[in-house]
Amino acid sequence: MTDEDLISLAHGLPETAESSHFGNRDFRVRGKIYLTLPSAEFCVVKLTPDQQQMVLATVPEHILAVPGAWGLKGWTRLLHHMLDDGTMRALVRQGWRNVAPKTMALPED
Repeated sequence: MTDEDLISLAHGLPETAESSHFGNRDFRVRGKIYLTLPSAEFCVVKLTPDQQQMVLATVPEHILAVPGAWGLKGWTRLLHHMLDDGTMRALVRQGWRNVAPKTMALPED
């Protein structure tokens, strides 16, 4: 998935606002970050630790836990240029669901 496609996907999710976190482009819903673009090589999405472990087991060559405490909390690096669009869409939507209020239901993929 290209950066432009990823940005378009994020902007297409309900109430997404683009902002900046430590000088990096990020995407939030009601002030909570679910996706950042800290590098040209990868993006970072907010998964739960269990979700992170599941995707690390299924696509380990293109997905990495963020080093340190952030990674232990579920923050996950996605090599989005190498992952297929379906996987990227599912993971970004899951990150959105993880921070959005439960009253803002997003249909499951």
